[in-house]
Order: sequence, then structure tokens, then C-alpha cells
Amino acid sequence: MIKKIQTIRDSCNPLLFDLTCGVITALLFSAFIYLEHFGITLKIINTLFGLFALALLLYIPKRSVLSAVFFIGLLWFYWIGYSFKYNNVGYMEPIVTILFALIYMLFFGVLALTNSVAIRAVLLFGLSFVEPFDFNWLQIELLFVDSYLGIYKYQLFLVLLALSLPFYLKKSSYRYAPLLLIILGINFTPPIQKEAPLKIKLVSTDILQDKKWQKESLAPTIELIFKEIHEAKNSGYDLVVLPESVFPLYMNKAPQIIEELRYLSHNIAIVAGSLLSEDGMQYNVTYMFENGKFEVAKKLVLVPFGEYIPLPKFAQEFINKIFFGGASDFKTAATPTDFTIKGVKFRNAICYEATCQEIYGGDVDFVLAISNNAWFAPSIEPTLQKLLMRYYARKNGTTIYHSANYKGSGIIK
Repeated sequence: MIKKIQTIRDSCNPLLFDLTCGVITALLFSAFIYLEHFGITLKIINTLFGLFALALLLYIPKRSVLSAVFFIGLLWFYWIGYSFKYNNVGYMEPIVTILFALIYMLFFGVLALTNSVAIRAVLLFGLSFVEPFDFNWLQIELLFVDSYLGIYKYQLFLVLLALSLPFYLKKSSYRYAPLLLIILGINFTPPIQKEAPLKIKLVSTDILQDKKWQKESLAPTIELIFKEIHEAKNSGYDLVVLPESVFPLYMNKAPQIIEELRYLSHNIAIVAGSLLSEDGMQYNVTYMFENGKFEVAKKLVLVPFGEYIPLPKFAQEFINKIFFGGASDFKTAATPTDFTIKGVKFRNAICYEATCQEIYGGDVDFVLAISNNAWFAPSIEPTLQKLLMRYYARKNGTTIYHSANYKGSGIIK
């Protein structure tokens, strides 16, 4: 394949050819996200596009690799900078977007250090274990989450091996026989995912981020929340789940709201996101009300560069001061939190957490996930989040019940 690529490259403008190869690779690598975003799930297309994308990363010229991974960064994470406008630094949006593309160009750019197909395959497999700056949303195996292939590391290894070996058997009549190894990567035994024996109402809201925290929005928001709770109760639901920070306030400083929720919880269990101020620290939390009592679950995994800065202390203070108005990082819990609701155990997950393996440790059949995706509206972020949740749900044999503000609500298996 390398020889054929080189022949075509020599017959045209090399720079234009390398750029074109990179763009095609990035499009194939990202197509499953955009197809899902527009409601299209075709396993055969996702399978073929994923295989071709990985094959191209192994065989295309070095310069093409750099352009490919740059455009992959753009196609996957162009929306990252959107949230900065809510911190009054909107000018950072394009800067952050380009910065993320450059970070992934450097991260995957190690593939461009060699033309060796075998070394690239080893590097690509090794990179699948690395999370730059603790941000784990570019999972290579995610390409096959809705395909005929599996999402486990051994299956990715088999695919890379199958795609690499033909290069070293070019003089053999069995040159393409290694491609049969891909059959071993097929998802023959999908995990068993149960459904909770409760009637669960997943509330989806659509509150704009720039309106969410305004004083004049508080009363209508609270009225909307209680309307949803009453409708769920009157419809016979056992549990109603509301999005992350659906109560845009420090709940522990709003005793009247707590008392009303405690009263309602005698008839229906209630899970809702809010904030908690405790001992001078702030937490992103989930409240669970049942039978007149309540529990609070603090977030375990924070969003890099959103809720904490994964850099040395001096850099944290500088970035918080310049870009986040001096606000300190949110604090976290030490361990995951489980809620037992009407005898059923649920693992709590707040937004980003639901896409992190830390939440799925131990015996976890069901996850209650709450999100606020309005930070990144309009974009593919809710779609990518849903695909990542699906990836972790299938990887761990878990069912996720997700309630979100701005797209993404639903049962994810």
C-alpha cells in the first residue's frame, strides 16, 4: 500500500496530496460521530470507515499523519472553546479550539516519526492507554462502538495486527490472509445489560447557559423543576431524574427547597443536580431524596480545564485568575457514591464522570448520570458524550440512565 500511495503522490502535487490524505483519514476517523449526530447508525459503514481510518494512519506519508491528527482534533473537539464565553473570555474560543487540535497533532504526531508500519501500529496501540492532560474523550476503540467489531483492547490489537502484517508479506501469495484476524475482533458475545426494575422518568431540559445563572431565571427554573416532579409523580413513576445543576444555587443554603423536595419524596424518589458550599469549598453534587430523607453525592472526577487545571500549582493560579475570574477549582469526593433507591443500587455520575472508568469500578449494574451540555450548545458534544457513555456501558455491562440539559437524555446501553 505504501508503494502505491507513493506512486500516486509522485504523480501530483506532494503537498496537496499529503493534505488530502490527511483530511480523508480524519473524515473516516470521525464519520461515526457525525452519522450518529444526524441519527444514522450503520454498523457496516462504521466498521469499514474505522478499519480504513486505522489502515491509513499506518500507511500514509508522515506529513499526511500530521494533517490527519490535526483535523481529527478539530472534528472531535471544535466545541471545546465554546464554554469560555460564559467566563467573559469569549476571545479564547478559536484559540482553545486550535490549541486542542495542536495538542492532538503532537500527541498522535509520534506516528509521523517513522514510516515503519509495525512501529506505527505499536505506537497507536500504546497511545490508546494514554490520556493527555487527564482528558479521555479520544478513545481509539470508540470508532467501533456501533460496529461489528468489539471495543476491548485485545480486539484493537488484533485489528492493528491484521492491518499491519500484509505489508510484511508482500511477496507471499498469502499476503492478505492476516486480514482474517479481523474476524477474531468481531463482537460475538455482547455484554448482558439489565434494566432497573423501577419506572424512571428522565427529565430533559433546554435552559440556555447564559440564562441559567441569571437571578431573573431562578424562579421560572424552580417552577419548571417542580412541575416535572409533580407530573412524574402523578404518572406513577418511582423515580424522577433531573439534570446536573438543574437547581442553579447552593442547595444547602436553600432550606425551603430542601423541605419541599423531602415532602414530595414520600411519593416519588427524586435525583437532581445542584451545588454545595461546605467549609469554604464548593462542590458539584447530586441530591437524592427518598421517603423524606436525602443524601448528597459529591463529584469524583472533575473536567480538566473546566473544573480543575491539570497543571502545576503556579500555572493553576495564573489560569484561574486570567480565564476563570480567580475562581478556585471544585473539590471532589474520595470514592464513588452509590444510592440505594427503592432497594435498587445506582452508581452516581455527574456529566464527565459517566465517561470515566473510575465510576464503573466494583459491582455496578446501573448508573444515574446527570449532565449540563448547554455549555457547548450547539455542537456534537452531546453526541460524543452519548457514544462514550455507550462505550463504557458496554465495556462494563452497565445500563446508564442519563438526564441532561440540552440534548443527551435517555437510557444508554
